[in-house]
Amino acid sequence: MLDRYNTGLIVVDIQGKLSHLVNDSELMFHNVSKLIRGCTLLNLPILVLEQNPAKLGKTASEILPLVANFPCIKKYDFNGCADPHFVEQVNKAAVQHWLICGIEAHVCLYQTAIGLQQMGKSVELVVDCIGSRQDKNKQLAVTKLQTKNVGITNAEMCLFELIGNCNDPKFKAFLDIVR
Repeated sequence: MLDRYNTGLIVVDIQGKLSHLVNDSELMFHNVSKLIRGCTLLNLPILVLEQNPAKLGKTASEILPLVANFPCIKKYDFNGCADPHFVEQVNKAAVQHWLICGIEAHVCLYQTAIGLQQMGKSVELVVDCIGSRQDKNKQLAVTKLQTKNVGITNAEMCLFELIGNCNDPKFKAFLDIVR
């Protein structure tokens, strides 16, 4: 079970034109927005990655307002963990478990998830918050990450795990997010 006091969220490369080219992009944006809003409500650390933003563009406008106050790290390696500034931010967050969402599932997201594992972190892939241009590439990433002991969840499942109790003072605001 996820613990809100030991879990963070990493948003991988949901940028520019490419973010609109992924399969089912509208649904992905909807679910990612829900995930970010829920994690923000629960005060989880959130880190944002951007792959070569000069070429691919900035974080997509659909989610930019939701992540504007969180660290955004530019990277050039597909694996975010190859960037020392990102590793510094992961360590600074001082949590063991990371939810991961973003694009493209079979490239940057996959490599960053493996990189986090190699850092000794536990990783959960939020499958309704990831995408690739071709669905078969997304499915391949999910399958391969499962074989590497990355947990599989979805936005609602992980958010309900994190809130844990309907008597939580934040539950009413939480319901407004997940509905």
